[in-house]
Amino acid sequence: MVHLAPPRPPPALLLRAPQPPLPTGLPLPLLPPPALASLLHAAVDASPSLRHLRSLHGLLVRVPLPPHSLPYLLSRLLRRLAALPPPHAPLPYALSVFSTHAPPDPFLAAALLRFALLTQPPLSPFRLFSRLLHIPRGELPFLPFAFSPLAKSAAAARSLPAAQAAHAVSILLGGFDKHRFVENSLIGAYVTCNDVGAARKVFDEMVVKDVISWTSIVVAYTRSGDMGSAEEVFAQCPLKDMVAWTAMLTGYAQNSMPAKALEVFDRMATIGMGIDEVSLTGAISACAQLGAVRRAAWVQEIAERNGFGQNVVVGSGLVDMYAKCGLIDEARSVFDGMQEKNVYTYSSMIVGLASHGRAREAIALFKDMVRRADVVPNHVTFIGLLTACSHAGMVRDGRFYFAQMKDKYGILPSPDHYTCMVDLLGRAGLVDEALDLVKSMTVEPHGGVWGALLGACRIHGNTEVAKVAAEHLFKLEPEGIGNYVLLSNTLASAGKWEEVSQVRKLMRSRGLKKDPAVSSFEGRDGLVHQFFAGDNSHPRTNEIKKALSELGVKLKHAGYVPVLTSIVYDVSDGEKERLLMGHSEKLALSFGLLTLGSRCTIRIVKNLRICEDCHLFMRLASRVEQAEIIVRDNMRFHHFKDGECSCGGFW
Repeated sequence: MVHLAPPRPPPALLLRAPQPPLPTGLPLPLLPPPALASLLHAAVDASPSLRHLRSLHGLLVRVPLPPHSLPYLLSRLLRRLAALPPPHAPLPYALSVFSTHAPPDPFLAAALLRFALLTQPPLSPFRLFSRLLHIPRGELPFLPFAFSPLAKSAAAARSLPAAQAAHAVSILLGGFDKHRFVENSLIGAYVTCNDVGAARKVFDEMVVKDVISWTSIVVAYTRSGDMGSAEEVFAQCPLKDMVAWTAMLTGYAQNSMPAKALEVFDRMATIGMGIDEVSLTGAISACAQLGAVRRAAWVQEIAERNGFGQNVVVGSGLVDMYAKCGLIDEARSVFDGMQEKNVYTYSSMIVGLASHGRAREAIALFKDMVRRADVVPNHVTFIGLLTACSHAGMVRDGRFYFAQMKDKYGILPSPDHYTCMVDLLGRAGLVDEALDLVKSMTVEPHGGVWGALLGACRIHGNTEVAKVAAEHLFKLEPEGIGNYVLLSNTLASAGKWEEVSQVRKLMRSRGLKKDPAVSSFEGRDGLVHQFFAGDNSHPRTNEIKKALSELGVKLKHAGYVPVLTSIVYDVSDGEKERLLMGHSEKLALSFGLLTLGSRCTIRIVKNLRICEDCHLFMRLASRVEQAEIIVRDNMRFHHFKDGECSCGGFW
């Protein structure tokens, strides 16, 4: 048996607001025990500090109380201890509260484990539980409540062995694994530890399932990327609350299925399901992925209608959403209208400005940010800042902020920051200096670093450094088809067809297939149309291709000469020109002009980098058709207007 010394009686009871006042003129010991217990209960729940709780603890062990009131009040005291703001009460004091009552009480034991879960380092409940196991079972029978903190502790530590241990002891010490809240805690632990199979096994063996059980399994599948199984479980769920619907919404958004995510959000709004910060963030993310302008405005309207107009998390998401939808001025309007801004708000705006080529504005906003005492830049802020410099070719500024990040703000450069710097130097033609920077890195370079270097080699035709970068990429990302394509294109541009053949042979031997280029365009009705390269599937294909051919003739009169080097196949010039006219963004542009007409704004989202020929085509089309054309590729935004592009030639 574990013997723990009781606390020394505190000097006096300190009653402070918001404590209910003690009856005047009546000594505490003379109050009826039930009334005294009720008064002490209220005093414990409202206690403002550890010192005050210690005083109440001393009083509890001295006054007469009804049977069974002392363990209950001590349990409440432990709960209140756990709820106090840091610094938390030390564990030895909590143990002394537990030892106050003899024999050991099972409710107190559960409260003690919960205290350890909420206030102590991860897995502390397990160490405490091992001490409680030394008390004979006859003196301390465990209740089901004792096992939930163990499972939650395993989840907090993301420790699968600990989750399995919690499961095992819940079975061995009385079959408590069959209590619903213990089962739900075990499912949650397994889900957090990414063991979907174990979570599903617990779920399938449950006799009674509640909405928490069903939702936890939905989350398990969404996190593993198995949206098919998530849909199946969700469809079977007899009761779906806001959390369950939100799990599906965020699951679709996180697994790059934005259209499905917005369908769920629309359904939630239709049936009157409540909407919270999490569901709004999921819908905002989906709109950002789609680049759907009309949907973006609709989501903002719902956010404001539900009282989230000044929510800093939702507001930061809206800034990011509008920036990714090509509406950078609307993003700035949301930003300027926010009463509360944090580092995420500023970082979202800086990253947005960077992606739209508005580097000077991004730097000015950073300077405004650091003048504030309550907002300190973080690593994401500097990624945005360095990206802005890269997209504008501002090498000197980039070097300055890269150094300042560490020297002034104590942020050690991550591989992502090095990626930005390699991209900046490489785009500026300083390929050898970029390679030297990679070699000097204090952290291991990831695929993004070598990919940026390979991309720079593609722009400047440096085949030797390209092969060095590709060699590392093939080891780090053997399934990354884009790396093989980029190297192949670099070699093809240099006319090294024999080496191109070797790269393509390597791709075939590894079973790799190039990702098809796809561009999307949102119509007036909010319907998103997708076009693949050489696509003939659209119901208006004949009209689209005829209009595109006519546009091509107009542009040639305006000086358009196809950039044949954008086709890296060893085919005739005529075939290259034919292939160029089938590029997905040109098809999307043609459809946009067909449906919206000239003098309009056309927004196109492409999954791959826009080629040089399409860039020239869009630039001239914006002047000839007097249209504003906004293209979001996988690197940045291009705003084409009056024959110019916002990228200034850096992309």
